[in-house]
Amino acid sequence: MTAISSASSALCTLAIAAGAKILEIYEAEAVTAASKADGSPVTAADEAAEEVILAGLAKLFPGVPVVAEEAVEAGNLPVVQNRYFLVDPLDGTKEFISRNGQFTVNIALIEDGLPVFGVVYAPALDEIYWGGAFPAEMSDSQDAGAYQADVLDGVLGAVRKIAVRPAPASGLSVLASRSHLSAETAEFIEKFEVDEKLSVGSSLKLCWVACGKADLYPRMAPTMQWDIAAGDAVLRAAGGTVLEAETWTLRRYAVPEGAVKSDLLNPYFVAVSDVEILAAAGFPVAG
Repeated sequence: MTAISSASSALCTLAIAAGAKILEIYEAEAVTAASKADGSPVTAADEAAEEVILAGLAKLFPGVPVVAEEAVEAGNLPVVQNRYFLVDPLDGTKEFISRNGQFTVNIALIEDGLPVFGVVYAPALDEIYWGGAFPAEMSDSQDAGAYQADVLDGVLGAVRKIAVRPAPASGLSVLASRSHLSAETAEFIEKFEVDEKLSVGSSLKLCWVACGKADLYPRMAPTMQWDIAAGDAVLRAAGGTVLEAETWTLRRYAVPEGAVKSDLLNPYFVAVSDVEILAAAGFPVAG
């Protein structure tokens, strides 16, 4: 089994614990959802998982601020500087409600605007992905790279290193959101020669690019920082890139002073295994 650092192991274990809380509710006979102010759904599973994650992060990394979706929704957005965690306790709530299994627990560490480590756990699928490296003072060792493992009875199985696949000579595999495919995204996809269109929910899309199942994931629709940061960390560690779709620069993360929830919206972005795919289509990116 590939060795992983204690910090990486601890965050994977924490994500798995949060996932167990989600599955308790998911396996109940009925799931009820309320609507947030922006119309997005929230369930008891979101809240239960976030409670587990917040308690765990406070114990593991005291003093590091945590920007977590449900806490922010309740008006609790901490002041942050260069280092903070971004947490989405249940990404893909619509997938959770529709019971297709394609929802995830997302925990990311942001350092100087970059997602330096992230873990994405799909509890209903028994799949976990993680990648990146903690700052030296937060971990006993470094295991930079991207990884995937099955989760068996709450325990990590054999760990596999993952990487993006080389850009194909022709014909791409392109990912689109299962629940949020916009007209702008569809128009963007038409600019490429596409052999295969794939749909999957939540931050699994970023992880599928990271592990070589797809080449391109454009998102021209609203998302929040906590929706993508963990998957972004995994993708970068696997050799891929997330670019902002207007400037074609590397996606960076920030919580401005005095921020409110709307300040944490992502710009439209494109996740790609190899930026040459975009350059070949005429987009102004660095090769």
